[in-house]
Amino acid sequence: MSAKVALASLVLALVVGGSSVPEASGHAPEWIGTWQAAPASAQAGTDLGHPNKTIRNVVHTSIGGKAARVRLSNAFGTAPVLMGHVTVALSTGTASTVPGTVRAVTFGGLPSVTIPVGAEVVSDAVSLTVPADADLAVTVYTPAESGPATYHPQAYRETYFAAGDHAADETGTPFAVGSTSFHYVSGVEVQSSKARGAVVAFGDSITDGAWSTRGANLRWPDQLFDRLVKRPAPLRFGVLNAGISANRLASQGTSATAGQNALARLDRDALTRAGVRTIVLMEGINDIQSTVPAAQLIMGLQQVVSRGHAAGVRVVVGTIAPWKGWRTYTPEREEIRLEVNRYIRSAGIFDGVVDFDAALRDPADAGQLRPAFDSGDHLHPNDAGYKAMAEAVDLRSL
Repeated sequence: MSAKVALASLVLALVVGGSSVPEASGHAPEWIGTWQAAPASAQAGTDLGHPNKTIRNVVHTSIGGKAARVRLSNAFGTAPVLMGHVTVALSTGTASTVPGTVRAVTFGGLPSVTIPVGAEVVSDAVSLTVPADADLAVTVYTPAESGPATYHPQAYRETYFAAGDHAADETGTPFAVGSTSFHYVSGVEVQSSKARGAVVAFGDSITDGAWSTRGANLRWPDQLFDRLVKRPAPLRFGVLNAGISANRLASQGTSATAGQNALARLDRDALTRAGVRTIVLMEGINDIQSTVPAAQLIMGLQQVVSRGHAAGVRVVVGTIAPWKGWRTYTPEREEIRLEVNRYIRSAGIFDGVVDFDAALRDPADAGQLRPAFDSGDHLHPNDAGYKAMAEAVDLRSL
């Protein structure tokens, strides 16, 4: 290697944070997550599952690739669930698919799979060119009764149901709007040589995208990808959303749909995702609403760092956003938030810090959201607020 080439490699390594990455033309394809919805619980009212039903989940990709794999979850089921027919296709954004793109999904070469209680399965590779920043239809037919259906409650778009097996249907005619949740599907991966890996945005309802415009893909992780996609191919990342509304960092809430706390779900929802390089963690406000001490939240942050680094994953932590005016706000709880934020800014143990608090707060009152960023409930940002969060991320920290 010449001195000039060696210097160029070193510069690229510094830019991307440690190790050099070949240009896309010489970079062997790898499996990288392009979309995710963290399983939160078992859906109420589905004690028998969804027997003889086809469910079409429309998901939105970040990076694209030349082949796809699908992840299906029975994490919160109480009985094995049979996936009798699974397909993936390019979606029109509704129940219909782009003609000629429906592909059968297999598991170990078989057209169906039974997912054990508490388990997740990954499909075989599917030959389908998946565009970046596009809609996919992941459709599952569940022919038999099973335990309650594992789901992600807040999809912020429609999911479609049909009676009988219509997994291969292109028209969408048999389907009607069934819910605004993701059912069984927990991830999509693509085979790509044009991305460095995946970033997992890990958090609660603010990461999940509460009050963002339905179907518009304006959650802050979506808008972070809008920035990343403009970078040269070796510096791009898939962006995976591991937000769950009402989720907690280091205590367990009582909400049926809040999921396991961050420490309990960290491996499943972040550290084992395909191609994961970095976690961006913003969590703690739901713990604070129950007056969980700052010391316990700080311990939770330290645990995420220790476990992330042990897995070779970078951990970037975001400060907790303002919330004055929210129904459970008290000065005592606000002091917990401020103490945790002081720790985040000064600890020096993280691979990066995103000051979401500074990006969102009102200059006239630092305890509350800037009015232009407030969805109206004084806790969750609106689309403009989510954009401000995405812009606050230093891309070099990823």
